[in-house]
Amino acid sequence: MRLCVTRKGVKGVSAIDRADLANFGPILGAEVQAGVMDAVELSFLGGAGTVTGSKYLLGSEATRVLVDAGVFQGEKQFRLLNWEPFGVPPRSIDTVLITHAHTDHVGYLPVLVRDGFAGEVLATEATVELAEIVLRDAAFLAERDAAHAAEGGYSKHNPPLPLFNIGDVEHALKLFRIVEFEVDYELAEGWTARWTRAGHILGAASIRVQTPAGSVLFSGDLGRTSHPVLRARELPEGADVVLVESTYGDREHFETAARAHEPLAELIRRTARRGGSVLIPAFAVDRTEVVLQTLTELLHAGRIPALPVFVNSPMALAALGVYRDPRFVDELRPDLNAGSFVDLPQLHEVRSTEDSIKLNNPKVPSIIISSSGMATGGRVLHHLEHLLPDDRNAVVLTGYQAIGTRGRALADGATHLKMHGRQVPVRAEILIDEEFSVHADASELLDWLAALSPAPRRVYTVHGDPRSAAALAAAATARLNLTVEAAGHGQTISL
Repeated sequence: MRLCVTRKGVKGVSAIDRADLANFGPILGAEVQAGVMDAVELSFLGGAGTVTGSKYLLGSEATRVLVDAGVFQGEKQFRLLNWEPFGVPPRSIDTVLITHAHTDHVGYLPVLVRDGFAGEVLATEATVELAEIVLRDAAFLAERDAAHAAEGGYSKHNPPLPLFNIGDVEHALKLFRIVEFEVDYELAEGWTARWTRAGHILGAASIRVQTPAGSVLFSGDLGRTSHPVLRARELPEGADVVLVESTYGDREHFETAARAHEPLAELIRRTARRGGSVLIPAFAVDRTEVVLQTLTELLHAGRIPALPVFVNSPMALAALGVYRDPRFVDELRPDLNAGSFVDLPQLHEVRSTEDSIKLNNPKVPSIIISSSGMATGGRVLHHLEHLLPDDRNAVVLTGYQAIGTRGRALADGATHLKMHGRQVPVRAEILIDEEFSVHADASELLDWLAALSPAPRRVYTVHGDPRSAAALAAAATARLNLTVEAAGHGQTISL
């Protein structure tokens, strides 16, 4: 048999022969042996060509490591991928590494576990706490929505089924193991991983993986240079290959020359005067905390009236409890007190379905914060259904709205939204407040790349829509003299 040595190893060698290949050391030499034993490939199984569904698989002959396990959201073509068989048998994956607890990075874990994954899931302590909240809530919503679809007859499937159920979640939660920031963890022989604070949400990290074939740095979702509530992001060690998120890779965040969040303050004052209420769809993890902290500052500065503020999301309330947990006080900005960064005298925690239904028709001008942040599901849909048709009301969008979501439709000026099988007219005032974003913008992403040491040999832009990923790749190539390309869904590269 002829041996053909490549970067991927030795072609033409059977599995049995490969096990004995080390015997040819004196003939092939150490470099050839390393090429055989250390070949590692990186596959983009999600978070490429779209801003959701992050999944990146590192694999060799002996080891498979998955970085992030997110669900696809937004456009139907991507959401349908959640139901497709995974790219490799889940049982063949040794370890899953999680950057943070948002559902587009962690929400696919129960599916992997249901389909055979039984290895460890490594994440920071705050991520583990928040992931438990996120996953249980996702299962509840998936099961409830499937039941409602069956009752309402507005699903093409008979019967409608959830992507996963609470049993799958409970099995997944048993696999979590806690890691610390800035500590190297051995994954397998020659494989280590290190988590570095990313400043995006509580517990969020960039992850650097060292493999026998080279190193890969996964940015995860990067926070801005400062965060309203959390400690700022920190710079990880550079790597041979870098995957950098590009959610805002083609734009800069709005920098107000006036007082912070003044458009929001004006909207709240204006809406209250006309007797309406303000609905704020907000991600349950981090965005709700940032919105509450902002409302606290606006109220104490006398810039908004004292209105009832309702947090109508059991998941957001549970996440708020984690942010206030004394265990994580060192993760907050030093100038904030964990117990009082939210100080709203008329704050109401809405937990029951009955109390949630009452908010569909508020009796007095109010501020309602409810998830999800892109209006893809949850209690906020019922509020939108009732409040959008009334021009006295207002809706505030507080972050990135993925293509194909109801939030994106509102941001793009939709006059009607389809919810629960019917078209709902949009007459309420819509405001996009980009000051809430805790994703790094284009300049901040470029600064992060430029500061990496050693500089990467290759960079792939991920977790962005095609336009933003391509724009960041072009800017990094031109300004930083790096080799950069936008990753494609399903693409595989060799380290």
